[in-house]
Amino acid sequence: MAPGVTTRFAPSPTGHLHVGGARTALYSWALAQRGGRFLLRIEDTDRARSSESAARGILEDLAWLGVRWDEGPAFEGIGGDPRGVGPFFQTQRLPIYERYVEALVAQDRAYPAFETPEELDALRSEAQRRGGAFRYQRSPDWDRDAALARMAREPHVVRFRMPREPVLVVDVVLGEIAFGEEHLDDFVLRKRDGIPTYHFGVVVDDECMGVTHVLRGQEHLGNTPRHVALQRALGFRTPVYAHVPLILNADGSKLSKRDKDRAVREAVEADASGRRRERILAVEGGRAWLDDESRQLEPRLVSELADEFDVELPMIEVEDFRRAGVLPEVLCNYLALLGWSPGEKDAEGRDLERFDASYLAAHFTLERVGRGNARFDREKLLAFNQDAIAKRSEEDFFERWSAWCARYAPRTPERDEAWRRRYAAMVRTRSRTLADAASPRGPGGFALLPDDALVYDEAAVAKWLRKGDPPGRALLAEARATLARVESFEPQAIETAVKQFAESRGLGLGKVAQPLRVAATGGAVSPPLGETLAILGRDAVLRRIDRCLAAIGSV
Repeated sequence: MAPGVTTRFAPSPTGHLHVGGARTALYSWALAQRGGRFLLRIEDTDRARSSESAARGILEDLAWLGVRWDEGPAFEGIGGDPRGVGPFFQTQRLPIYERYVEALVAQDRAYPAFETPEELDALRSEAQRRGGAFRYQRSPDWDRDAALARMAREPHVVRFRMPREPVLVVDVVLGEIAFGEEHLDDFVLRKRDGIPTYHFGVVVDDECMGVTHVLRGQEHLGNTPRHVALQRALGFRTPVYAHVPLILNADGSKLSKRDKDRAVREAVEADASGRRRERILAVEGGRAWLDDESRQLEPRLVSELADEFDVELPMIEVEDFRRAGVLPEVLCNYLALLGWSPGEKDAEGRDLERFDASYLAAHFTLERVGRGNARFDREKLLAFNQDAIAKRSEEDFFERWSAWCARYAPRTPERDEAWRRRYAAMVRTRSRTLADAASPRGPGGFALLPDDALVYDEAAVAKWLRKGDPPGRALLAEARATLARVESFEPQAIETAVKQFAESRGLGLGKVAQPLRVAATGGAVSPPLGETLAILGRDAVLRRIDRCLAAIGSV
């Protein structure tokens, strides 16, 4: 990409960053890496939904991903305003928008409109009754002088007077698209409260900040003819547009934040006891939510109820993937593939899929962005993540896992650093995520549970403890004495002692190892037996054997 390219990412601070937005930011960042600049702008004019905490969350999400902006809000050493094109929050730019509104009104390219919300609703209803779409257009007998006089004393919006000829949009990904009059109306530039609309703010800011390339999802395509027409009226440049494919769920449905709310709703409907429904009814607005599927609970409440109902929420926002223990470089790698391909082969002759941010920065082009929607395959992402974790050094994995625990599970596990390092080394290659390594259901979960919280898998108990000649439970009692005598309770010494015991009885190693594994972990699958028993420690292993024998009978 030639020097001078300026891209931007302009989210609304209404919640954590959606992965679709993260991909747009990633593509915009990559396009600007060869001599250009990447700018971050916060579009916070929706005062009812925007918040400072959400804005900070977006900055944190991008920083965690490694998507660093050259210009924009200052955050942990990122951003700044070297060209003096800020501020980067739209609510701090209101005087700039006002100047352009006044210019458009003076040129009769924009005009005040005085309909109340109720009057507009009536117009929409009438259009629907006639079977057509509602399009606001200025009346042919509109009196400009009278309208301008009313502006000073009556509440009003300012509308842009759209041209009556088709608007041609040129898009790098989708080609040329002509939007006819049926798609266009005299849209609002400034609302009744004096705040600019999205359409106006984005056009003014892109020009004032020197944005040359606009990348955004295809759901924004319908907005583009409005922006192009407004740019022409203001005498602005039209940036290069690239509308990238949508990201869908694996089943073809839209990847939406509503999916979380839907997961909780399905859990409530599936509860035959009715207890979950009673819990929802105790929540403010809960009855209305139950009766109306279009309603959504507050995101915070959705998370609380999911934890309470033991419901796994779908990963939709960047924070969800971070909480799940996905590595940031893996998420970026996978997101890059949702709409773009390098067009190269790996060493095995397959399409190249695994690459880092430096590769993406060096190879990303808009020409290789596809038109078709992309489907998010969470299992493929987790496979990427497991491979990446396995390739980390033990030190790197320990540092990342420790940081994850400090943020999301500060009391897991409550052991000294030496034990934690040993545990991390044991589960590293067996964990799909950092969260797996800290979960009682993960590959090392048996070591995180108190002895009396261990639950035995019935199939494993039946196969390895109740069957055999002699039965595994009888061998377990004898093996306990062997383990009690092991001088150094370390993996190699443990495995040697168990192997010698099995040989002394003329048995294969598995006939002894598996009963021990079931007693120590509750199941038939764990890391190597020596590591498994050593991480528990001698006293815990002996207690668990005793508990297991008491539970199933010693003979």
